[in-house]
Amino acid sequence: MHILFQRGEATVSDVMADLPDPPTYSAVRSILRILSEKKLITHKEDGPRYVYLPAVSADGAANEALNQVVRTFFDGSADAAVTALLRMSDADLTASEIARLRERIGKARVSGR
Repeated sequence: MHILFQRGEATVSDVMADLPDPPTYSAVRSILRILSEKKLITHKEDGPRYVYLPAVSADGAANEALNQVVRTFFDGSADAAVTALLRMSDADLTASEIARLRERIGKARVSGR
């Protein structure tokens, strides 16, 4: 997905060229097929090849991925997920970052999220 967001569109060969240690052509094609089945990407035909492009925004994809992580590893608890993030060794937050988080939490409460 990251490659498609960066490029805007890409073939299987394009995706492979951007990966540092790419899997096989058929493995990349299978991953793109799965992403297509999940409606995260779409494709158009360009002669004999498919050109893939994102069907969702980067923010939409990030939100869906994070929701899946929270459901899978934190039993759906956003509180547990946030606590795990804050326990990470590189999560030393400054006072302004903490203030910004408090503001975002307040806004999320107001909007019902």
